[in-house]
Amino acid sequence: MSTRTPVPRVGAMWFTLFTLAWLAIWTVQLTPLQLLLPLQLDTSDSASGWVDGVVHSGLVLGVGGLVGVVAGPLAGAWSDRRGGAKPRRRPFALAGTWITAVFLVLTGLGPGPFAIGASWVGVSVGIAIASAAFTAMIADQLPAAQRGAASSAASSAQAVGLILGVAAVVLVGLSVFTSYLALAVTIAVIGTATALLLPDPSATSFEAHAQRAPGEPRFAFWADRDFRWMLIGRLVVNVGNAVATSLFLFFLLYGLGQEKSAAEDNLLLVIVVYTVFVVAASVVTGVVSDRTGRRRALTVTAAIVQAGSGVMLLIAPTFTMTMVAAALMGAGYGAFMTVGLAFATDLLPTEKDHARDLGVVGVIAALGQLIGPMIGALLVALVGGFWLVFVAAAVLSLVGAGLTALARERIMG
Repeated sequence: MSTRTPVPRVGAMWFTLFTLAWLAIWTVQLTPLQLLLPLQLDTSDSASGWVDGVVHSGLVLGVGGLVGVVAGPLAGAWSDRRGGAKPRRRPFALAGTWITAVFLVLTGLGPGPFAIGASWVGVSVGIAIASAAFTAMIADQLPAAQRGAASSAASSAQAVGLILGVAAVVLVGLSVFTSYLALAVTIAVIGTATALLLPDPSATSFEAHAQRAPGEPRFAFWADRDFRWMLIGRLVVNVGNAVATSLFLFFLLYGLGQEKSAAEDNLLLVIVVYTVFVVAASVVTGVVSDRTGRRRALTVTAAIVQAGSGVMLLIAPTFTMTMVAAALMGAGYGAFMTVGLAFATDLLPTEKDHARDLGVVGVIAALGQLIGPMIGALLVALVGGFWLVFVAAAVLSLVGAGLTALARERIMG
């Protein structure tokens, strides 16, 4: 069995470009999810009442997630199979970037739930393709000792991107369509620049691993028990996070009875608190996991911390407790996403399928973030309130922690 040449460490410029790429990706995905889509789909002024708007929002995000879970791994597998001296990841990063930009504009122009939902599917596909390409760069270009730092950069960018997007809309007072247009320009410019500037080793760097060994399964990521348990746990924890976070605006409006302008301002405050703790937890746990090489215990502990936020809101559903719960959820989720991604790179079954397998890892997280709102919406419709959402968030986080613990750790050199 051939061994790949040791990968050299990368410098600050690589991390800067990589972080910018993820900052753009997360901003254009999460700003609509948290604010723009709920505003577009809100039905509080209609005869059917506000619950229909929550359901529409959940269904739109859920369908987009289901399509993205197919597009990401397919794009990753295609890039893995590009041979010769051709770039492997860059064409897909560029394609995903521009697909996302075009469909963001169309989502902003959508006249109703069906048109908005169809356009959001296009956005989800573009984000899945770009995410698969950029995620594969971690395994392609970094030694194990820098993967936690890269995962921390991607996770921190998620939190910062969310607050930047929502703050721009709320504080500048952008209209819905102008917001989508600004997001489209952001991903087009930053996504294109980072895709062109980041290095992209050709397939010749990986030719020793290009042929599948006799009897080796085509879908090794699912045949490998540890990678499989990690994936399932990652999905469940992300669903637990999204069940609660995606409904923050609706909870402020209809759970706490706040006026629309006050709810939008308070949503920004909640997101700021959430973001601070996501970033802090991402940085600390990323460094710790790189130094110790122990990822599993940190990942499991982070999911348990996230579960505590749902319990807090179940006990005391007030705005003050919402702020406290946002801090706890941010700490748990930031640590989980950072160390969990590094854990996933340690468990990769085969080098020849890096992009496909990490595409699955990325899409699993995105799928959880997109089907969570659908589950949350159905729970709200079922009981006409939000208490069952908080129960589900806590239970799913705990179950995800247990499933992740079933994946055995591999100590990387």
